[in-house]
Amino acid sequence: MAGLSLFTGLVVLAALLVWMRDDTHRVTPGSITAAGPRPGPAASTLHLLEEAVESHDPDAARGLAPAGDAAAASLMGSVADNAGALDVVDFSARYVDETGAGADDGSWTAQVVLTWGFEGFDREPASAEVAVTFVPDGDAVAIRRFGGVGDGVEPLWLQGPLEVRRSRQALVMVAASRPGAGREAATYARRVARGARVVRRVLTDWKPSAVIEVPASASALDATLDAAEGTYAGIAAVTTTVDGSGSADAPVHVFVNPDVTRGLRGAGAQVVMSHELVHVATDAATSAVDLWLLEGFADYVALRDVPLPLSTTAARAIDRVRRDGPPRQLPGPAQFDTLATDLEAAYELAWLACATLADEVGERALLDVYTRASDGTPVEAALRRSGTTVEVLVGQWRDRLASLSS
Repeated sequence: MAGLSLFTGLVVLAALLVWMRDDTHRVTPGSITAAGPRPGPAASTLHLLEEAVESHDPDAARGLAPAGDAAAASLMGSVADNAGALDVVDFSARYVDETGAGADDGSWTAQVVLTWGFEGFDREPASAEVAVTFVPDGDAVAIRRFGGVGDGVEPLWLQGPLEVRRSRQALVMVAASRPGAGREAATYARRVARGARVVRRVLTDWKPSAVIEVPASASALDATLDAAEGTYAGIAAVTTTVDGSGSADAPVHVFVNPDVTRGLRGAGAQVVMSHELVHVATDAATSAVDLWLLEGFADYVALRDVPLPLSTTAARAIDRVRRDGPPRQLPGPAQFDTLATDLEAAYELAWLACATLADEVGERALLDVYTRASDGTPVEAALRRSGTTVEVLVGQWRDRLASLSS
């Protein structure tokens, strides 16, 4: 009996090994692919997403969420609603590749190349890889969310419901999860209108057009821009390309940190917006202009007609000079790092350098220097064309700083 049992066991084992090697036996459709990424069905779902976005159809978009997942259905519906409010155009979604291993529930994350633009504001569409989480849903594949893995930008209009305000000059979007989001959106629209008038006092040829994005928090701002946590914690706003590229054709928007701006007084918040609009007007996001000139010029325009004393507008620079003496050179890239300890002083020092230049050679000369530098002329050469030099400017700037701090 023992020999028979051993023989029977060997036969069964051999049959089992044959079955395991033969992948044509007993494999039901989807029994393997359901446990891992399914790029083909995912691509089909993305095509349906394109149609839902293009038609601004929230019901169709909600149908792309996993069955029974109310949060995902709400998100997908808001994406279609946002597309209508923002007038999204040129939208496309192309599956690229999986990132990392799949989860126990069969879901996985993949990089998807998305393109999108906002009609009337973006000259060309943005194009970026965005992380998308897919979930097997019967024979199909559903979408759970966009972003959320710290790998790629997370466009604000794909994060959830928005409050949107549109005018001829501005397109403002605020995360609807923020308390008083509707009032906040209206406030930013007014700031853009005021800021546009401020900018045009110096940049008279600019035709105001700006997109303002206000995520739910500083942390959400970092995620929107694919930045490390805390990168923009101390920044009131940043003007940069939507897709994170350095392309001159990429859309440029103003991204606001609501955790900082809500603590500013009205005049301070307006100066921030006017400053960012100077960057929009001069294509600063893709410019190679020296940072002291880039940021200093924006503050010069924003503060030009603000009736505040230097003891207020240059307080941190004055404190630094009293502590360390006048700096021997203009602020460089390290001083403008978003995590720099003396960042606000660096901005004020740059502004005072531009204000000094305007006082010494005239506002028109300052504008000429900035324009030439934006076109690729070295700052030293641009200054010489205006009758001065870096050395002379630094000397005049240091004298002014010493006078202010005495």
